[in-house]
Amino acid sequence: MTYFTNWEEFAKAAERLHSANPEKCRFVTKYNHTKGELVLKLTDDVVCLQYSTNQLQDVKKLEKLSSTLLRSIVTQ
Repeated sequence: MTYFTNWEEFAKAAERLHSANPEKCRFVTKYNHTKGELVLKLTDDVVCLQYSTNQLQDVKKLEKLSSTLLRSIVTQ
């Protein structure tokens, strides 16, 4: 399980993992209201990538990453 502290590294690793095996990848978001923390997790049951944030600006980046992954699913 790899925990990323930098958004750019997480986004690049997530796109690589998804492009390597799109059928098995799962993308999960979890929000902890008491801590104000958003946890993102992308896994293919072998590799697990995680990113945690409490910054509002990262939500916009999450939207962009989600749309990129969905766009790649639709075009295949």
